[in-house]
Amino acid sequence: MRRRLGISIYPDHSDPARDRAYLELAARHGFERIFMSMLEVSGGRDATVTKFGDVISFAHDLGYEVVLDVAPNIFEELGVSYDDLGFFHELGADGIRLDTGFDGRREAMLTYNPYGLAIELNMSSDVAYVDNIASYQANLPFLYGCHNFYPQEGTGLPFDFFVGCSRRFKEKGLRTAAFVSCAGGTLGPWPVNDGLPTLEMHRHLPADVAAKHLFATGLIDDVIIGNAYASADELAAVGAVDRYQTRFSVELLPTASELERAIVLDEQHERRGDISERVIRSTDVRVKYRAEANPAHDNDVELQPGDIVVGNDAFGNYKNELQVVLEPHRDARKNLVGKIVPEELVLLPFIKPWSKFRFAER
Repeated sequence: MRRRLGISIYPDHSDPARDRAYLELAARHGFERIFMSMLEVSGGRDATVTKFGDVISFAHDLGYEVVLDVAPNIFEELGVSYDDLGFFHELGADGIRLDTGFDGRREAMLTYNPYGLAIELNMSSDVAYVDNIASYQANLPFLYGCHNFYPQEGTGLPFDFFVGCSRRFKEKGLRTAAFVSCAGGTLGPWPVNDGLPTLEMHRHLPADVAAKHLFATGLIDDVIIGNAYASADELAAVGAVDRYQTRFSVELLPTASELERAIVLDEQHERRGDISERVIRSTDVRVKYRAEANPAHDNDVELQPGDIVVGNDAFGNYKNELQVVLEPHRDARKNLVGKIVPEELVLLPFIKPWSKFRFAER
């Protein structure tokens, strides 16, 4: 399934002109979907149609898919029935995220709405909710899953729980989404805003690193920045994330040779299938560069997790093999050439047998 990036906007708390500028900037960096909060409305039905309809139309012109986050009180305030989603079609929405659950049968029926609106479910409960809906023969291509975000420090999901929740949806082939937080964003649905991530471990991580982590799990298709407004630099960094393989940010040593720089930065790496606990081995490079001399340097230190090494001339057949260190050890046949940046060490467990990965210099 094609992976996408998204942003969030809050029309009931924001300035329309600033929202439009934000949408344009994010689109230039490859963002393709919008989480649009509609948890509260003001001014009645006509005013709501104008406010939300205008920004949705603008977003569509930029190529976005728009999913509205709706609460039950919105249906009551606007006189909308779950049996007729025509109002959201009139707004131009591509889908609605249900802020509450029903009996399974109703959600399944909603996926057959005549407007082709996607029905997005809350993914952040590790119960058989989606199994129940699927048992009512839901129209699965129109059923999405999206985790919650958590504005209060200390209330985001723990990773293992997140994995259990996400697998329930991913195993059914549904499109899945989760949120990361930008550093400077102050806008969300509630006055409390300590960031808006799904995972608590992401709350103080750079948004691009958190996005890499979500994609690396293989459980999330759409990564959405939960709070607004991400800076231009943050949008550029998240937009540059490789959505299909882990691309580690690295700091290379000044002593790394041009050969070693080429081995690290220019090659597609693949972990051997017969893995070891000590290192991640990328062995094709030693074949490609077998004729190239590689004198020893920086080879008398204790290597630490995240260190990147290349075999030197003393390593025989393993000369110019690239390895990423997983366990501390010493080996004078290996040149230390660089290090994965500390905040991205969290990505190492996702480099499985035969995983593809690359490096980019920070």
